[in-house]
Amino acid sequence: MASLRDQLGGLVYSTDQGKICPECREPIDQCRCEDDSEQARLAALDGIVRIRRETSGRKGKGVTTLSGIALPVKELTALAKELKKRCGTGGAVKDAVIEIQGDHRDTLKAALEAMGYKVKLAGG
Repeated sequence: MASLRDQLGGLVYSTDQGKICPECREPIDQCRCEDDSEQARLAALDGIVRIRRETSGRKGKGVTTLSGIALPVKELTALAKELKKRCGTGGAVKDAVIEIQGDHRDTLKAALEAMGYKVKLAGG
């Protein structure tokens, strides 16, 4: 963790180049931090999609989460839209994890296996 002095001491704007990325110190239009973090996230996955049902932090409401899908964020959002439509519920994509409202583990498992993904039901 960087110290407060390091966090606040960086150049934020330059009249020559415009906005500067705080991570790599490159101009925003030349910054590759997001691409690098996306590549690192995709490289760390093992190719198995894990489906679990969670209620913690949601006031007792259950959601089905899908993690481990090796897709870029834009394609992950499109996949989430298709899965939400198939289940007939809402949901969201948060931190590369798809959340579908309700308990739809069996439906999602069948749909993802039909798409060619390797799927495991995780948790209880």
